[in-house]
Amino acid sequence: NMSNLKALCFLSLALFASVKGDVPPPCDSEIYCTGPILHQVQEAKLFDDDKHFVDMKLRSAPDDVLSAFRNLSSKFPNTTIPPVKLEEFLNTSFDQPGTEFESWAPPDWHEKPNFLSGIADDKLREWAEKIHGLWKSLGRKVMSNHPELYSQIYTPHPVVVPGGRFRELYYWDSYWVINGLLLSEMTDTAHGMIQNFLYLVNRYGFVPNGGRIYYERRSQPPFLTLMVESYYQATKDKEFLRAALPVLEVEYQFWMENRSVDLELNGKQHVLNRYYVEVGLPRPESYLDDLELAEGLTDGKKEQLWMDLKTGAESGWDFTSRWYIADGSDNSGTLRDTRTSQILPADLNALLCRNEKTLASFHRLLGDDSAAVYDQAAARRLEAIESVLWDAERGAWFDYNLMTRSKNFEFYPSNLGPIWAQCYSQPEMGEKAVQYLKGSGALQFPNGVPTSLKESGQQWDYPNAWPPLQHMLIDGFSKLPSEDAKKLAFDLAQRWIKTNWLAYIKYEAMFEKVICWFSEYINTPHAVLCCPVLQLGFGWTNGVALQLLDQYGATLTSGGRRQWNYIHALYSVYPWCI
Repeated sequence: NMSNLKALCFLSLALFASVKGDVPPPCDSEIYCTGPILHQVQEAKLFDDDKHFVDMKLRSAPDDVLSAFRNLSSKFPNTTIPPVKLEEFLNTSFDQPGTEFESWAPPDWHEKPNFLSGIADDKLREWAEKIHGLWKSLGRKVMSNHPELYSQIYTPHPVVVPGGRFRELYYWDSYWVINGLLLSEMTDTAHGMIQNFLYLVNRYGFVPNGGRIYYERRSQPPFLTLMVESYYQATKDKEFLRAALPVLEVEYQFWMENRSVDLELNGKQHVLNRYYVEVGLPRPESYLDDLELAEGLTDGKKEQLWMDLKTGAESGWDFTSRWYIADGSDNSGTLRDTRTSQILPADLNALLCRNEKTLASFHRLLGDDSAAVYDQAAARRLEAIESVLWDAERGAWFDYNLMTRSKNFEFYPSNLGPIWAQCYSQPEMGEKAVQYLKGSGALQFPNGVPTSLKESGQQWDYPNAWPPLQHMLIDGFSKLPSEDAKKLAFDLAQRWIKTNWLAYIKYEAMFEKVICWFSEYINTPHAVLCCPVLQLGFGWTNGVALQLLDQYGATLTSGGRRQWNYIHALYSVYPWCI
């Protein structure tokens, strides 16, 4: 009846009164992104993971499901449906996650790609073959009929997904996935994935965070230009490049128009980029976490926190003390102090510098006159990076806090992003960066370089080591001219490959991330608290391992028993902490 409908509307309005009319929700779906179904299902805690519900497929049209929910809720006080009845409603109206996919095995997969022959160590070569085989289990094809019935964003070509709870495509993960596919000689699959991203730019003006509608108003680190570069280097397909280039320029313009900041420093104007998501409400896939985190805040601060959490998700580093600003100071506080939008990240600006140089090189390859536009953009960015982010005394590049107008000098691998991007002007900067990493304290761990040296309880902090960050460090230092830098790159590669190889031998799985602990932590019970359930698969881990095995295959080894006796002991104490 009308009074119950009014009560239902009041519930939603009261919950989201903090969201201004000009700030959109994560998407327009009244089931997956806003509204009483989402709110009641997530508040009832029917699933261990909030992502479960928003990945469920509708059994009938959205309007029919909404109508059925209104009819059911009208029968209960305050329109709040008891959990048992809510579960019955879900079983009637929804299918389980994953039913929106057609089964698909990549048809271009074949045994024994050529790169395997360059791996000297027999055990590592056998492992590489098994990683190559994992691509077959990570292929997905989105159903093309009735896209309104699921939260999956339709893409025209099949995808290789990360794995675990990440059932859909993800943006920056796919750079390392595509590089791995190209080594596996799966050129058609890689081509289809890039075409999907180009399709998404044509649809949205940018690439969404991932392949779900609840991700469609935020992005992730913009790696599409580099995906196209990888594909071109493997195929020399100029017609593909010619068709892709205008779409890459659309994405670049999105970042410059919607994610840039004008900054005056020492009397000079600079333009640098940030992550910035002006979208209200809790994230649907982490709904209850966001709701509970904002409890007790004023409406305005709730809105700001939810926007900055989405901005943190756009960075790919979700979450980390790197984005905390409490009382104006860096790294202090808790997740509630996340202010990602107020930080100019060193790695994002390095990536955009590399994109600008790559776009210039594409125009030169195609013989047109637009290369100068991107050469000039890269030159302006280089000047801005070195004026605002570079610290000559410390020998690295540091995030800039817009609130305090100062750099954040904490250690993160991202402080060395310009080395990977080859976006620095003086050769000595590279050598200073080597010394910075050596003196940082981040090399003392046998399993990899940690994401920070701060133990915040967040996954993009100590003690976790992440595949893309390891690869960017290794790739960057391997390109420096000094033998010292090249040795450091190889040592990091050897360390990372051994860690992942042993984990695979023990668990027959590739993991999303590893922990970097060393021996003093073996008997520390507190350490267990830092270990979330890890995701298996795993797309970018596979891609990074294959790239390192290809680059260093002649010299990498599975040997070295003393270190492995320690790591075996670690795994036996904390078997779920890889």
